[in-house]
Amino acid sequence: MTLVRLAARPLLASMFVVGGLDSLRTAPAKAGAAEPVTERLVPLLQKVVPQLPDDPTTLVRLNGAAQVVAGLALAIGRMPRISSAVLAATLIPTTAAGHRFWEEKDPGKKKAQRVQFFKNASMMGGLMLAAVDTEGKPGVAWRARRAAADVRREARVLAKDARHQAKLARAQLT
Repeated sequence: MTLVRLAARPLLASMFVVGGLDSLRTAPAKAGAAEPVTERLVPLLQKVVPQLPDDPTTLVRLNGAAQVVAGLALAIGRMPRISSAVLAATLIPTTAAGHRFWEEKDPGKKKAQRVQFFKNASMMGGLMLAAVDTEGKPGVAWRARRAAADVRREARVLAKDARHQAKLARAQLT
């Protein structure tokens, strides 16, 4: 692992560990802000995960727990691609619930919420990069394409050799 990754992962993860712990501690206070998002999101998610609770407080706690676990995993470099993807997924409802700048009337609060919204959007970009970072090693898609090309090349060589062997066998028979 490079020094950049060694430093960047904990730095990227720190916001999620701290924010996730805060969500676990203050879930009832954050549930009010989360309710407009949970009202829309939960019915869609319950089609996929029927056991998902619909209580905003519980959902805030689940989101916070996911942020803490995935943030710690990213910070120590365990499953960094998966943990980055999980953090990106948790950031969507967090941002939608906590930084609805378009609803603010006070110009000062609106500006502050807009800054936080775009800070989260920037974090999303970093998480997306971390989720696809293969640390310089070829990814699965590249390895699959390479294996397919190797198989095609080998098939051509075998076909050419088979034609050559058939030609030799035909010459011996005549």
